[in-house]
Amino acid sequence: MDGASTIEEVEAVETPTVISNPVANVVLTPEELIAKSIAPVKKEFLRPPQHTRPCPNVKGEDGVSSETNESDGYHSKYSKNTKSKRQLKRERQEEKKTGICPKVAKTGCVSSCTYGTDCRFSHDVDAYKAQKPVDLEGNCPFLSLEGPCPYGLACRYSGTHKDENAMEIVGMGNERYETNELKKAVQKLLWKNVMTFPKADAQLKALGILDNYKLKKGKAKGEGGEVEKVEVEGEVEMVEADQGIVNGSSTAFENDSGENGASTNKTECTEEVKLEEGNVKISLSTDGPRPIKMAKHSNGEPCSDDMDNGTGSMKNDLEMRTEVEASQTDDISSEADACLKLHPREKKLIDFSGKLYLAPLTTVGNLPFRRVCKNLGADITCGEMAMCTNLLQGQASEWALLRRHSSEDLFGVQICGSFPDTIARTVELIDRECTVDFIDINMGCPIDLVVDKGAGSCLLTKPVRMKGIIKAASATVDTPITVKVRTAYFEGKNRIDSLISDIGSWGATALTIHGRSRQQRYSKLADWDYIYQCARKAPDSLQVLGNGDIFSYVDWNKHLSDCPKISACMIARGSLIKPWLFTEIKEQRHWDISSSERLGIYKDYVRCGLQHWGSDTKGVETTRYFLLEWLSYLYRYIPVGLLDVVPSKLNWRSPSFYGRDDLETLMASESAADWIRISEMLLGKVPAGFHFAPKHKSNAYDKAENG
Repeated sequence: MDGASTIEEVEAVETPTVISNPVANVVLTPEELIAKSIAPVKKEFLRPPQHTRPCPNVKGEDGVSSETNESDGYHSKYSKNTKSKRQLKRERQEEKKTGICPKVAKTGCVSSCTYGTDCRFSHDVDAYKAQKPVDLEGNCPFLSLEGPCPYGLACRYSGTHKDENAMEIVGMGNERYETNELKKAVQKLLWKNVMTFPKADAQLKALGILDNYKLKKGKAKGEGGEVEKVEVEGEVEMVEADQGIVNGSSTAFENDSGENGASTNKTECTEEVKLEEGNVKISLSTDGPRPIKMAKHSNGEPCSDDMDNGTGSMKNDLEMRTEVEASQTDDISSEADACLKLHPREKKLIDFSGKLYLAPLTTVGNLPFRRVCKNLGADITCGEMAMCTNLLQGQASEWALLRRHSSEDLFGVQICGSFPDTIARTVELIDRECTVDFIDINMGCPIDLVVDKGAGSCLLTKPVRMKGIIKAASATVDTPITVKVRTAYFEGKNRIDSLISDIGSWGATALTIHGRSRQQRYSKLADWDYIYQCARKAPDSLQVLGNGDIFSYVDWNKHLSDCPKISACMIARGSLIKPWLFTEIKEQRHWDISSSERLGIYKDYVRCGLQHWGSDTKGVETTRYFLLEWLSYLYRYIPVGLLDVVPSKLNWRSPSFYGRDDLETLMASESAADWIRISEMLLGKVPAGFHFAPKHKSNAYDKAENG
């Protein structure tokens, strides 16, 4: 072991620590506490344990509390008094009537709205100012950027705008600091199911993946013909052979006149089948059933609903047809240049060696959080896991997970799907519409909702499908494809070591191994010995990254020194509890960060959140929600100066303790009411009737203070 990777051991202080107990005081040494996975906090900082319910009842807006399942600690997603979708829709419509038109708010001029009296928002500026909440303390988050504030009068910091007249100049200094935005034209093509995927379809056909599906006899009547039913892993779907596969659906390519051409079903019959647009919906290998009615979004069109009627509909259809024809022309040229396709060894490769990799984290790992981690030393960032089916359907909320900030110089996206065709088309779409450095395929997600659809950890039980997914994705695009897995599906039945050499030959550039099984979820410690075993068996062309329980620079050094075959370590929950972990690793020190320094990090997050979600009332409350979700992890941090033994471990349970000042004590509270108080320090008072229940740790709040 060289000097650079030497682990600095901190000797434990022999002073015994007293842990208060409702029945009796039990005196345990630091070693005994660590053996019980209890953090050895210095006795002078200990406080009596707070008597809180693990799973409280949360009162709804009508004052009636909704029960939670206390037996398994799971906070039910559904409560007895939740509002119906119809009621929520009516409330949203009422909010739009009272809300100011975004264009009027931006310019301050009523005539700036092109929809006039047909606009669904209010144009009464004086009435809006009369009912607008009081401005928040601080400066507008867009003052540091070029150009006027995009929210104008609706901004909760409008009093700090330098020049209101400047807001009338639309587009001045409109520099984009975020990329990978879903274009409206692309979204319409996905909605109408006319997007083509020539590269993916060509690779799927070349690999013969579609031919491996079992055909089940049975026919469904179409417009002027018949199509066959195909059973894919228990799901019955419609497919028609030798047709252009469009957006996860099997439909015929359009000819120059805009009509669908005929095709021959060679699998079972030789009849010509002609399908007209809108008459038959035929889906192929999607992760879930397509919705009967696609929801309309107003992304980019804030002042009026997207109406497809009259001349507007004809114009939109004409534009869409033109784009489809243009894409088909590109398809022909791409097929002609197939011989020029890069060899897998000639693809752009990413060197993960020694880089600090921020893991894709659901809900909390949003763009503002990644910006904060970049400022604190993270080298590689990855977007939240996005479902392939939702991306192919053009869902704006799912595409928002692919957003990239200009500060993310090495950025990837993570996708999750069940079948090779779905993932191959998704990676082609992302490669075409987004700017990313790599695409990560999730094969380790343990969530039941994902696993039940055959994605995530479920793929660990289906190596043949894993092979099809990786080969199809890597052959479709030149962007590096990485894979994230767990050790196995069932505890004690590890299998990645037997697949790792094949994963490299299938086309993956890097493999991240989370040292837990799906059955284990996040319990127990990660099995790094097994990660080392897999890394030693990996081919030289495949980079192996480890993941699990990294909480200090000591952990980082140990894993890289114990197994030099590991290129880097992915940091997940450790970054949620202390995002300055990246700074600690780079500077090789234990940072005894003060409460004021921690508050400064929260302020940076709020500023980034307001720039991302908006500085109007909706954006402020969205920022508050995600800040509270993050605080449900941040409170678990134990300051270095309060510990008898350093460094701390991720699995240590913290006793109740006092901080070195009031703010540090407040930050250590496990009550959501105290988290709300912290948010009010940064974003002002919460709205009337506000309640918060953490999504990932629903038992970390108490009824008495939050209900």
